[in-house]
Amino acid sequence: MTQRAKIDTDDGERVATEPPVVHRAAGLTSAEVAERVARGEVNDVPVRSSRSAADIIRGNVFTRFNAIIGVLWVVMFFVAPIQDSLFGFVIVANTGIGIIQELRAKKTLDGLAVIGEAKPVVRRDGTSGAVSTSEIVLGDLIELGPGDKVVVDGEVAEADNLEIDESLLTGEADPVVKKPGDRMMSGSFVVAGGGAFTATKVGREAYAAQLAEEASRFTLVHSELRSGISTILKYVTWMMVPTAIGLIISQLVVKDTNLKDSVARTVGGIVPMIPEGLVLLTSVAFAIGVIRLGRKQCLVQELPAIEGLARVDVVCLDKTGTLTEGGMDVKELRLLGPAAEGDGTGGAKRSGSDEPYVRKVLGALGESDPRPNASLQAIIDAYPDAEEWRCTQALPFSSARKYSGAAFSEGNGETSAWLLGAPDVLLPDGDPVLAEIDHLNEQGLRVLLLARTTRELDAPDVAEGARATALVVLEQRLRPDAADTLAYFADQDVAAKVISGDNAVSVGAVAGKLGLPGAANTVDARLLPAEREEMARALDENAVFGRVTPQQKRDMVGALQSHGHTVAMTGDGVNDVLALKDADIGVSMGSGSEATRAVAQIVLLNNSFATLPSVVAEGRRVIGNITRVATLFLTKTVYSVLLAILVVCSQVEYPFLPRHLTLLSTLTIGVPAFFLALAPNKERAKPHFVRRVMRYAIPGGAIAAAATFTTYLLARSHYSGTGALAAETSAATLTLFLVSLWVLAIVARPYTWWRAGLLATMAGGFLLVLVVPWLQDFFALKLVGVTMPWTSVGIAAVGAGALELAWRWVDRRFPA
Repeated sequence: MTQRAKIDTDDGERVATEPPVVHRAAGLTSAEVAERVARGEVNDVPVRSSRSAADIIRGNVFTRFNAIIGVLWVVMFFVAPIQDSLFGFVIVANTGIGIIQELRAKKTLDGLAVIGEAKPVVRRDGTSGAVSTSEIVLGDLIELGPGDKVVVDGEVAEADNLEIDESLLTGEADPVVKKPGDRMMSGSFVVAGGGAFTATKVGREAYAAQLAEEASRFTLVHSELRSGISTILKYVTWMMVPTAIGLIISQLVVKDTNLKDSVARTVGGIVPMIPEGLVLLTSVAFAIGVIRLGRKQCLVQELPAIEGLARVDVVCLDKTGTLTEGGMDVKELRLLGPAAEGDGTGGAKRSGSDEPYVRKVLGALGESDPRPNASLQAIIDAYPDAEEWRCTQALPFSSARKYSGAAFSEGNGETSAWLLGAPDVLLPDGDPVLAEIDHLNEQGLRVLLLARTTRELDAPDVAEGARATALVVLEQRLRPDAADTLAYFADQDVAAKVISGDNAVSVGAVAGKLGLPGAANTVDARLLPAEREEMARALDENAVFGRVTPQQKRDMVGALQSHGHTVAMTGDGVNDVLALKDADIGVSMGSGSEATRAVAQIVLLNNSFATLPSVVAEGRRVIGNITRVATLFLTKTVYSVLLAILVVCSQVEYPFLPRHLTLLSTLTIGVPAFFLALAPNKERAKPHFVRRVMRYAIPGGAIAAAATFTTYLLARSHYSGTGALAAETSAATLTLFLVSLWVLAIVARPYTWWRAGLLATMAGGFLLVLVVPWLQDFFALKLVGVTMPWTSVGIAAVGAGALELAWRWVDRRFPA
C-alpha cells in the first residue's frame, strides 16, 4: 500500500509519496536449480581467456610452410644422407617450442582469468550469493548494482532507480531507466541504482552473450605485426612458387647430372626461401610476454594489446582508483552558517545546523545506499547510522549528475530530503562558498556539499534552491607508485592526460603532487569546445582536465585519435566504460567494476598502476625485436630467391646442399634470432612494419646473393676435376656466411656484452666446422687451397662494406 509522508521545510509543507512496499522475491529453490541443470538450461557459453590446447597444436603444426617443408623432408629421406634432412628436425623442434610456450601462456591466462572473473550475485532460497557466470540457470534471480554487467538476457523483477547503459549494444550513450517487466540485454551494464532481473535466455540462446564471447576470446589476429607478417608471407609465396618451379626444371631437366644430387640441390634451393621461423618467433615472443606479465598479476585479455600498448603515445588516466587509491578518509566536517535572505550574492540559501544533527544526516545518507562509492564509504566509516531514521526515497549517485540524494523520516515526526555531491554543480556560479572550496581543492582535497532540498528527488530541478548545509572534506590517498609511473611515461615520450569527473582544481593539485607536467593549468571540461578539432587542440595543449562527463571522456579519446594519436585509457568505474571501449587499448583495475573489466584488453589484477610500465616495456620488446629478427629471416628469403633465379638464368648447378643452408640459417638466423627476440627493447613501436622490414631485407638480400654468386662463378673457373663442385660450394658458403654474419652484426646494434658474445659464438661455431675433420665431412665443407678461400673473404668484405652503405642510404632515403 502506498504511504504518504509529510516533509516540513522552511518554505512550508509538502507531501511526498513513498515507494510501495516491495516484497523481496526468494529466487529459485535448490531443487529447481538442480532440475534446470539436469535439463541443460544452464548458461554454458564458455568464457575463454585463451585458445584451446587443440587449437594451439593445430595452429602450430598445420601451417602452409610446414606442409611444404614436410613434403621436401620426406623427399630428402629417400635421396640424400641424414645431414641433408636436418632442416626437417629443426622445424619439428621449432614447432614443439611454439606449442610448449603457447600452452604455458594459456595456463597463465586461464589461471589469471579465474582470479579476475567477476561473479554475479544470484538469489536462491531467499539468500544472495556469488556464483560463476557459467552456473547461472534459466529463471535465476540475479541482483544488480552500479558497475555490474548484465551477463544473460532477462526481465527486470525489481528496480530501485535502476539505470542501464546499453551503449555497447545499441551505440546510444544515454542511460535507460528500467522498471519491472522491462527487457534486459546481456552486454549492458548498470550506471546507477540497483535491482534484480530474472534470466529468460541463457547460454547460446542469448545472442548478445555470443557476441561477448567472441569479443573476449583469445586471439592472435587484428594486429599490425601479425597482419604485416601475413602480408610478407603472401608475397614470399608468390615469389617462391615460380622460382622453385624454374629451379626444379633447371636442376632436373637442363643439367645432365646425378638425379639424387640434383634433387638434393633443388630442395636446398627451395627450403631457405621459406621464413618458417618468423611466425614461430612471433608466437613465442607474444607467449613469453603473456607469461612475464602474468607473473606481475596482469591479465592480457587480447594478445594484440601487448603490441598496441607498445605503440601508445598518449595515455589517459582517471584520477580516482588510478592515481589515487580507492579509499578516502574524512578530514573535516565544515558547517556553513545561515546566509541572509536577499543578500544579493546570488548564492544558495544556507541552513545553519548543529554538528550532531549533520552527522546524523550523513550517517543516514550512507545507510541509504546499499552499494556506496569510495566517497560515501568514507562517510559511512566516519559517521554511524542513526537507527531511528528511515529512508523513504533515494536518488543513487550518477557520474552524469555528480550527486546523490535521499529523503528520510527522522523518527520524531520530522521529514527531510538531502543532496550530497559536487559543490560546483549544486551551487550556482558566484556563490561565496565556492571560493572557500577552491582553497581546499588547491590542497588536493576532495570536497562534497551537503544540501537540503525542498523538491522531489526525481524532479529534474531537484538541486535548484537547495540549502547548503555543510562541506565534507575528504583526503585522497595517493598511490605511492603513481609518481614514478608518470615519470616513466614522460621518459618514454608518452604524454599522460588526467581526465577526471572530480573538481578541476582538486584534480590539478593531485597531479601536481605527483609531478605531472602541466598540472598547474588544469582545464574545467565544462568549458571545452564540443567541436572535435578544437577539442583535440585543447587536449594537445593541456594535460589535466576536471569535471569530465562519461560522454566527454569518450569524445576526448576520439579527438586525440583524430590527431593521429594511439590512445590508452585506464579506469575502474562505470563512467570510464565508453572511453575504455573506444580507446586503442583499454586498461582496467582488477578491483574495478565488472563492466570495465569486460571491455578492457588489459586488467591489472593487483590494482597497481605501477604494472603499466611493465606492459609497455613488454610490448616494445616484442615489437622492436620481431622487427629485428624479421629483417634476418627476410634477408635470407631474398637472397635465396635471387640465387635461385641466377642459377636458373646461368644454367649451372645450385651451389648448396640443404645441410649447408641449415648450418648457415642456424648460426646467422635461428639461434641469434631467438636471443634477439627475447632481449630488452625500450624503443617505441613504429607503424608500417612491412615497409620498415623490407627496406633493409631487399638490399641486404641482394648484396648477399650478388657476393655469393660472384664467389661461386670465380670458384667454378678456378677449380676443376672430380671434387670441384664440393670446393666451389665451400667457397660460396664461406662468402655467404660472412655476409650473413655482417647482416646479423648490423641488426644486433647497439652492442652490449652479450650481443658481442653472441656474434663471436656464431663465428666460432662456423670456424669449428671448418677445422674439425668429422664436422667437415658431416657438412661437406672443406676449403681447398689458399687463393679461393681468401678471395671468398675479400668478396665478403666488399659485400659487408656495401651493406653498410646500403643501410645508411636506406635510413636517409626511406626513414622509418
